Amino acid sequence: MSKRRISIQDIARRAGVAHTTVSRALRDNPSISPKVREEIKQLAQEMGYVPNGIAQSLQNQRTNTIGVVVTSIADPFFAEVVEGIEKIAQAAGLSVLLSASHQDVEREIAAINNFHRRRVDGIIVADSHISKQHLQQIAEIAVPTVLLNSQTEELAQFQFVSIDNLLGAQLAVEHLIQLKHTAIGYIGVSNRTRSNQQRLEGYRTALIAANLPQNSDWVAISKAEYTTTSDVDTGLQMLSGLINAGVTSIFCYNDMVAIGALLACQKLSISVPQELSLVGFDDIALARYVTPSLTTVRQPMLEMGCCAAQMLLDLLQEKSVENRVLSPFLVAGGSSRQI
Repeated sequence: MSKRRISIQDIARRAGVAHTTVSRALRDNPSISPKVREEIKQLAQEMGYVPNGIAQSLQNQRTNTIGVVVTSIADPFFAEVVEGIEKIAQAAGLSVLLSASHQDVEREIAAINNFHRRRVDGIIVADSHISKQHLQQIAEIAVPTVLLNSQTEELAQFQFVSIDNLLGAQLAVEHLIQLKHTAIGYIGVSNRTRSNQQRLEGYRTALIAANLPQNSDWVAISKAEYTTTSDVDTGLQMLSGLINAGVTSIFCYNDMVAIGALLACQKLSISVPQELSLVGFDDIALARYVTPSLTTVRQPMLEMGCCAAQMLLDLLQEKSVENRVLSPFLVAGGSSRQI
């Protein structure tokens, strides 16, 4: 026979007080003196009392869960972001529900609506593609929501955490310029409109600052807005066009695109970095294990997840919060060298 669960009434009988006194003491209600609160908490611990999570959630109208929408659970970037979210959530006693949007705004909206039906306390949406026509629909849900690296310009109604894409791209291109490269290409993606545009702008800004030429043939962007082509395939497919255009180095939208470009170089017998330098963006774990290791721009992914989760917790506690734009930094690897 299983051991009977210790109740608040059991503690009250042992302490010789009303059960309401015990309940208030365990919830740190200031109407109970600090001395009595401490005595009751000590007694509860000695008796092996375990709070009833379901009863507590009904009482405070919370489910102690948060919903997280990511682009893909297969993307190594989001694995580290979610790790950061879970680190903060678990410390706060919250469970995390995960859903994938696959860069489809309708699936993103469906995931948010599903979380709302499950009565989650808050929602984090990574790589959001929320469009203007959906803003009112999301706002009506009235669940605290934080956007992480949003792909929409419509940020005014939401709190957000993002990376400084412009700075990151400039760091990548400035690194190649320092290595004496003057014919620098860019491989981008069209299905993450905002971040791609910012990284492309950073690429162009760095070239202008160094008085280097810009050539439209040195920029290759994947075609479809919501392509199902993976980032690795984008690198594979776009590399040869830039080689034919005469580039000696390429800044890639992210590490997965750079890995695709690296694979294409192997197929074409192009030696990296002896004949071509490559720079990625993200600094996913895989970047350190490919050969050669990638030079890349580090996004503090774990910190981004932690920031988004803490921001959501602050919103749930009705604290004032400020949006965060985090700074990336360059990580030198083996895929770039002086020309």
